[in-house]
Amino acid sequence: MLMESTTVGFDALNLADPICRAVRGEKYDTPTPIQQQAIPHLLQGRDLLGCAQTGTGKTAAFALPILHRLSEGHQASGSKGARALVLTPTRELASQISDSFRVYGRHLNLKQALVYGGVSPKPQITALRRGVDILVATPGRLIDLYQQGCLRLDKIEVLVLDEADRMLDMGFLPDIKKIYGMTPENRQSMLFSATLPDDILRLTKHFLKDPVRVSVDPPASTVDRIDQRVLFVDRENKGALLESVLQGDGIERALVFSRTKHGANRIVKNLSKARIKADSIHGNKSQAARMEALRKFRAGKVRVLVATDIASRGLDVEGITHVINYELPNEAESYVHRVGRTARAGAAGVALSFCDAGERGYLHNIERTINRTVTVVADHPYHSESVASRPKRGNTAGRKFSSKRNSNSYGKPGKNQNRKKYFSAKPGKRTRSRSSRSAVSS
Repeated sequence: MLMESTTVGFDALNLADPICRAVRGEKYDTPTPIQQQAIPHLLQGRDLLGCAQTGTGKTAAFALPILHRLSEGHQASGSKGARALVLTPTRELASQISDSFRVYGRHLNLKQALVYGGVSPKPQITALRRGVDILVATPGRLIDLYQQGCLRLDKIEVLVLDEADRMLDMGFLPDIKKIYGMTPENRQSMLFSATLPDDILRLTKHFLKDPVRVSVDPPASTVDRIDQRVLFVDRENKGALLESVLQGDGIERALVFSRTKHGANRIVKNLSKARIKADSIHGNKSQAARMEALRKFRAGKVRVLVATDIASRGLDVEGITHVINYELPNEAESYVHRVGRTARAGAAGVALSFCDAGERGYLHNIERTINRTVTVVADHPYHSESVASRPKRGNTAGRKFSSKRNSNSYGKPGKNQNRKKYFSAKPGKRTRSRSSRSAVSS
């Protein structure tokens, strides 16, 4: 079922007054399309399959009706129990979802707990001991606590699987099946995903009952406000190109993506040598170190955060002006989630992708997935014509790839010239004031 979008305010969605007051307190006046379409069905108790690109307000789309349901009902979770469970693939996303529930539910007397790995389980066990209304968790730690007898799931009224496609990519399907089996059959279930591959559709058949399907954008689309550009470069020159780009004006906050953990550390080390403040976030770091890197990035103490794909989902940092794909992902859907870290909440942003000879096939798949050609910028000091003219996979052999040159130039590499800041040009300003924005960043 695909619903038509009509503009309404949050008050028209029949949410409880304390929730509407909390939303107004955040200066959110107009629901986003995914919120407009999903919330009425969820308030009726329907199961739902929601598809929307990253940054469109999916968290509020399920958090608000869950808060409404729990505030209206009087069922107790009991010792070690929970009434609503939200599963998410990463610790960072779990923390952000928990924060959203706290903000939107601040006028309600509801208890919540946050459960994920990488930290001591003792505070989590303590939080669960008397029971909670809302539990946000990653699958691995949740199952560990359940098997240790620290958690019960027999009182779950609502179950949410967020970023479902990422869950499957990370191999969580067996855990998801176990968790579904631990919850009551009469629960309300929701599945949200930015893409809808066949695996997700099969999962839907098993775990959702007569679901309403809400889709507000084509799967794997990228928002219009992202200015997407590709820079052809030889692999050995990528480090120098990154340093050159980051030394320009206008790159206020940049998120750089590396394919590997060791690569991320190496990039940070090289940037530090160039006196560019940077930090990294990836799976080899402890949770405390990852949260500290995010804190410094949000506070502006470091201008550059280098990440693996663990941060491409759910990382919501206000004011990321540029996303830089130091290495293109080998899955086109990952590109969508990476670049979606900019141009959020009505802002514009720039996505730069460094493409070497071995990544031309990745670029071809990305362009086919997003159904657009990424703008080629050739006027940079490390442009590789041999990479640019290399035929794209699937094209007629020998076909040349024409690259449009921009009139702005960095000049010759290695020379200290007055560079025209093409790559570091500031993206467009927010198109809406805070007083009239939608809850798209939640």
